[in-house]
Amino acid sequence: MSCHPSALSAPHVVRVLLSLAVPCFFALPPAIAAAQSTLDPVVVTGTREPETLSRSTADIVVIDSATIRASTADSVEDLLRREAGMQLARNGGPGQSSGFFIRGASTNSTVVLVDGVRIGSATLGQAEFEALSLAQIDRIEVLRGPASSLYGADAVGGVVQIFTRRGEGGLHFTASAAIGGERSRQGAAGVSGAMGAFDYAASLDRDSSRGVSALYPGDQFGSYNPDRDGYARNSGSLQFGYALAPGHRVAVHALETNLHSQFDSVQYLPPDYVADPSPDFRNRLVTRVTSADYRGVVNAFWTTTAQLSRSVDDLTSGAAMPSRFVTRREQATWQNALTLGAGQQLVVAYEHLSERAAADGFTTEPKRRNDAVVVGYSGSLDRHALQADLRRDKNSDYGGNTTGRLGYAFTVLPGLKLRALAGTTFRAPTFNDLYYPGYGVATVRPEKGRSVEAGVSWQGGTNSASATVFRNRVRDLIGYQPDRAFCPTGPAFDSGCAGNVSRARLQGATFAGSQRWGGFAVRASVDLLDAKDADSGQRLVRRAAHQETLVADYDAGPWRIGASGLFVGSRPEGSVVLGGYGVLDLRASWRLQRQWQLEAKLLNALDHRIEPVRDYQGIGRQAWLGVRFDSVGL
Repeated sequence: MSCHPSALSAPHVVRVLLSLAVPCFFALPPAIAAAQSTLDPVVVTGTREPETLSRSTADIVVIDSATIRASTADSVEDLLRREAGMQLARNGGPGQSSGFFIRGASTNSTVVLVDGVRIGSATLGQAEFEALSLAQIDRIEVLRGPASSLYGADAVGGVVQIFTRRGEGGLHFTASAAIGGERSRQGAAGVSGAMGAFDYAASLDRDSSRGVSALYPGDQFGSYNPDRDGYARNSGSLQFGYALAPGHRVAVHALETNLHSQFDSVQYLPPDYVADPSPDFRNRLVTRVTSADYRGVVNAFWTTTAQLSRSVDDLTSGAAMPSRFVTRREQATWQNALTLGAGQQLVVAYEHLSERAAADGFTTEPKRRNDAVVVGYSGSLDRHALQADLRRDKNSDYGGNTTGRLGYAFTVLPGLKLRALAGTTFRAPTFNDLYYPGYGVATVRPEKGRSVEAGVSWQGGTNSASATVFRNRVRDLIGYQPDRAFCPTGPAFDSGCAGNVSRARLQGATFAGSQRWGGFAVRASVDLLDAKDADSGQRLVRRAAHQETLVADYDAGPWRIGASGLFVGSRPEGSVVLGGYGVLDLRASWRLQRQWQLEAKLLNALDHRIEPVRDYQGIGRQAWLGVRFDSVGL
C-alpha cells in the first residue's frame, strides 16, 4: 500500500487520511528506523521518580514544549483531546466547563497535578481544565490506566500531570501575540534563566474571546440565550530555585489563573418562579497553586524530596443570585528514592492531604484529612523490567483503602517492548455526595476498580508505533439513587439521594504511531472504547465508541505547514444519540529571523457543526494570525 494519499473528499478527510496512514505506521521498515536517532524522554508520573520512558511498564504519553508550540490547540483541553484514550466533554467552546473521560472513566476519575500539587473541586470532584493556560506549561505527562497505588483516590482512568517552566542557562525571554475570529485575543510573555546558584522563571498570559452562544436554539431545558458566551482568562506563574549545594535544591512555585466566562442557563426568581433564560450567567473561577519543595541527593544511594503545598479552587457561578464554591487543599509529602543496585530503585513516600470546602447550600463547612504511605519498586535486569506499587490511604470520611499495581515489560529486540500491567483503584465520594443537603449521604462508599492491560510498543529513532488493550471493571459507582427506600428519612430526600448504584465495564484498545521522512512528519492515533453499564448493558453517556486523530507537518527551512484532523464517533446522551463529527485544523509558520516567527492557523477549516455535549455548540471556522519571539531562537 502506498503511504501517500491522493485526492481527498473534504467531508471525509479525517477518516480517509487515517485509513491510509495508520497501516503505514505498523509496517515501518527497520532500515528506516535504524537511520534515525532520538533521545529517550524522562518521565516522572509513572513511578513518582524520574525514569526513562523506555523502561516504564505503564502507558504514558509526553506532550513536550515543542509539540505544544507547534499545535493548533486553542486550549489545554483541545491539546489533550488529541491523545488516544482521552475524550473531551465540554459545555460549548473554549472557556466553558470541561472534563475528560480517560479510557471511558468518569470525569471525576482522573487526578490532575500541577508540579506535583493536586488541583480541582472537592465538591464536584473534578479539575476545571478550562482554568489552565497553555502559556504557563512546559510539558504534560498523561498516565493512562490505574494509578491509585501511586496517587491515591480518583486515579481510576489515569493521571494528568502538568509541569510549569523552570529556569536554566542564561537570560531567556519569550513573547507571543495573536488575534483571531470572534474577536479573540491572546498575549503572553515570559522570562527565565539562572545566575550562579539561583534559577528563576516567570510568565504572564491573557487570552479572551467574545465566543458564540454556548447552546444551540431549542435545547431540551429551554436555556438558550442568543447572546454570545465569551471568556477572558488572566494567568501568571512564578518559580525561584536555589542550589544549597551540589545535588541539593530548594524552590518555591506559584501559579494563579482567573477565568471569567459566560454561559446559558435559567433562573427561577420569586414571586412566580418562572424559568427565565435571559440573564447574563457567568462563571468566575480562580485557581491558585503555591508550593515549596526541597530535593537532595544525600549520597549515591539515597535521594530525598519534601514538598509543602496549598491549592485553592474558588468558583462563583450564576446571574442575579450567584452561588460560590471554594475548595482548599493543604498537602505535605516526604518521598525517598533508594538505589538498591544498578537499575533497581525503591520509593517510599508519606503523604498528608487536608481538604475543606465552603459552598452555598452546605449547613456546615465539610472537611477531611487523608494520610497515605506509598511503597514502590522499579527495576530492570537485562531485557526485563518490573514495577510494583502498594499504597495505603486512611481517610477521616470514608476509612481505609489499600491499592496495588504490578507491571512487567520485556524487550524483545532493541526498541521493541512487550508489557502487561494490572492494578486496583478507588474513587472517593465528593463532598456533594456525602453532605449536600437533600442529596448527600454520609454512608456512600468509594468506587472500587480492577484494571488490566497489555501492550506492545516499538521505537526506532524518530519513528514509533504502539498498541494497548485494556479492561477495567468498576463497582459501587456513585450516582443519583431515585429509590426513596435507599435514602435517609425526612422529606428532604423525597426526590432521591446519592448512592452506590451500579457497575461499569470499560474495555477497548488504543493505537498510535508516528513516522518521519526528511522534513515530513506524521502521527496518528485510534481509540476504540466499549464503555457500558455492567448491569443494564447500556452504553455510558457521552462516550464515543471510537475516536481518531491525525497530525501531519512539513518543515521546509523557514517555512512550516501542517494539518491536524480529529474525528469523534457518535455518543449516547439521555434519549438521543449525538452524531459524530470531524474537525480539520490547518496551520503555517514563517521564521522571519532566528528569533522571530509569524504564525497563522485556521481552526475547524471545514466549518463542521460541533456538538461536544447535547445541545452545546463548539466554535465554527476560526482564523488566527500571530507573532512569536524567542531570544534564544526558534
